Amino acid sequence: MTKTTENGQRGLRWQRAIGAAAVLLVGAVSVLAQGQKPAWTEQEKPIAAALGTLRKLPEEARAKETKELALEIRALPAASNPHKARLALGLAGLSTEGDPGHDTLQEVATTLAVALKEQPQTGPSGMPAMGYMELASLVKYEHVSASLDDPQYAAAVARVDQDDAKRKEANFTLKDLTGKSWTLKELKGQVVLVNFWATWCPPCRSEMPDLDALYQKFQKQGFVVLAISDEAESKVRPFVEQGGFHYPILLDPDRAANKEFIVEGIPKSFVYDREGKLVAQAMDMRTKRQFLELLKEAGLQ
Repeated sequence: MTKTTENGQRGLRWQRAIGAAAVLLVGAVSVLAQGQKPAWTEQEKPIAAALGTLRKLPEEARAKETKELALEIRALPAASNPHKARLALGLAGLSTEGDPGHDTLQEVATTLAVALKEQPQTGPSGMPAMGYMELASLVKYEHVSASLDDPQYAAAVARVDQDDAKRKEANFTLKDLTGKSWTLKELKGQVVLVNFWATWCPPCRSEMPDLDALYQKFQKQGFVVLAISDEAESKVRPFVEQGGFHYPILLDPDRAANKEFIVEGIPKSFVYDREGKLVAQAMDMRTKRQFLELLKEAGLQ
């Protein structure tokens, strides 16, 4: 992988990991590269400001604010608010960090679909734009519904399905911080949660204590967590030691496992049952309750 490609990949992962906040606060990638900021309208400014502080709110207040913001964005007249779709995308990215509830996520998805219909986006090199991919992911992984008659959305749905098919066949062999090798397909008979993360990723750090607590609770029942980072060991080891995490931390310096699972944003989690079948996955940060729901799909509770 060339340096340019690697930087672009990291940029995509960073945008997704912060819930599309980079797109929201400094504009699309092209705008970001030029060091420019969106010229928010007077109606857009308070919404953009609220999105910028959404992550700081307590969970209950954040869920309520997320739903209210979805309704406010949807009500914006698209003709006089050119960044409506960008705001909807920013909210969608932030809404999946944690557990806002199905009703709230449905409002977010509906708002994003409406905004994309009113302000169609163009993706790079014939690929679906980020907003369509986000909407397709919401529908697939958060079990909401959306209606959008757009070829880009259809292409995004197809791509999500294709990526899922590849992930079902994915495998890797990686070493953990102790030097032990782990091969995914050799772990049949156990419930396995594969988690992609990084030390610089705020949502990743937020979910790690809950994931560690569940690992300690279910470990004797054959539950394995394999947390994969593509960072250097010199960054990962001190972070893990300071955090006191007990589950295996695997190193993926060549991003082989990241490529197998088509990981373009983190955190992401994949759950396998005792037969080695991929039964559940999460597109973003999960709470302890949400992780338990994923594990139930693998028969662990």
